[in-house]
Amino acid sequence: MTGSDHKDVFKRLRQAYPVFVYRDFDIKHTEGNTSVGFSFDAGDQYSFHPRWQIHYGNWRKNLVANPSKAEGWGFQLGMIEMVSYWKAFCSPYIETWCGALSEDQRAWWFKLYQHGLGEFFYTNGIDIPGDDMLEFITNHPDTDQHSPGSSEPAADRLKVYPPPESVLVPVGGGKDSVVTLELLKRAGYQLIPFVINPRGATAGVLSQAGFPSGEIITMDRQMDPLLLELNKRGFLNGHTPFSAMLAFASSFVATRVGVKHVALSNESSANEPSVPGTMINHQYSKSLAFEKDFRSYAYQYLDEHINYFSLLRPLNELQIGALFSGFTDHHHVFRSCNAGSKQNRWCGKCAKCLFTYVILSPFLPQHYLQEIFGANLFRDTELRSMLFDLCGDGRNKPFECVGTTDEVNTAVVYIIKHMEVKGEKLPDLLQAYRHSHLYEKYQHQDIKEHLQHFDDDHCLDARFETMVKEALKGLDKRLIR
Repeated sequence: MTGSDHKDVFKRLRQAYPVFVYRDFDIKHTEGNTSVGFSFDAGDQYSFHPRWQIHYGNWRKNLVANPSKAEGWGFQLGMIEMVSYWKAFCSPYIETWCGALSEDQRAWWFKLYQHGLGEFFYTNGIDIPGDDMLEFITNHPDTDQHSPGSSEPAADRLKVYPPPESVLVPVGGGKDSVVTLELLKRAGYQLIPFVINPRGATAGVLSQAGFPSGEIITMDRQMDPLLLELNKRGFLNGHTPFSAMLAFASSFVATRVGVKHVALSNESSANEPSVPGTMINHQYSKSLAFEKDFRSYAYQYLDEHINYFSLLRPLNELQIGALFSGFTDHHHVFRSCNAGSKQNRWCGKCAKCLFTYVILSPFLPQHYLQEIFGANLFRDTELRSMLFDLCGDGRNKPFECVGTTDEVNTAVVYIIKHMEVKGEKLPDLLQAYRHSHLYEKYQHQDIKEHLQHFDDDHCLDARFETMVKEALKGLDKRLIR
């Protein structure tokens, strides 16, 4: 639901800070590392200097010999990093002093700001802005200086790539990236894991997958502490499209080490809005719409050889849960909980924990899930309203990366029927669901139909598509009996 009514704050900040300036960027290359810094200003009072530190590990031997091409990326990387800082002020104008945007580029970025910040506006009680939300203004004498794609002939762009069996895989430490890693690894592809701000779960997952630390490319994304201070002082705050930042960062890294394929782990379920009947989606930058938009943008303005796609796009969350259930080495090291990420634990109280528990329940026994999560979440009465929100019985789905309401209901119905057949007593949350109108609505859902489905609207080439289809064969055998 809407968290706060910050309409007046929104209006006041836009009036007080009418222009947000993207002043400059810098890229520094040392042996095995790239440092990218950005400079943003809000009026004369606030300046921000975030920085990315990329460490290539053993892949430094693959670094392309012409880092001047990377300079052209700097402006674009700053454009996506700027979202987190602009949203504190929501200035009606953004001036770019270090590069230019074509008319098509301005339209592309406007769409990302509008839809990628849909949750931010909603939870702040702000009506989704229209055309007056933002205007990009170039304030740079050389309009081509930092605009890759407009100033570089296609023939001059990077073209040297290793065999197509090399794939860069962003890894977050949850079940989805585990499935992508394992499917590609077992199919014989050479994998290059990429991690932003490593944590315990990413280290555990990659260790179990057989990747030593030197074979992992990492990026430390350093936020300017002033932004956190402004958040405490009442400036606007909220969700930003992290996966859009990941798209730019991973594609940049891929070009630096000469890799063509960048395989994400976003599923078809990410396309469902978080607020029914709207375009407001916590997972907008994980959606197919963004994926297609980014592919087009990358081809025109970044590097025409990058193949950015999501390997799991044809799949739903139930299929991913079924596949993950077979990768037992990862069961006790993966983490999907954001609240407990710093402590590398499941908090057991958030929607992400509950959703993950629910979606794995048709494939893993309850006593085993309790070992993984540290508790039987179906027994926690405090999670009752959260379960019904996940099932679509609230004003909106929880603003987390969760599956569709149809998938959640199907999973809950399956585990209820399974327990009743076994003569087991239903825990509190399942008991409440069993006596709700949702059970009447979904009791005839066939989970096997979900497990057999393949969404043809995706960006996989033929080889990856065939590989994923092969992995889906016999998934119904993973169901608990």
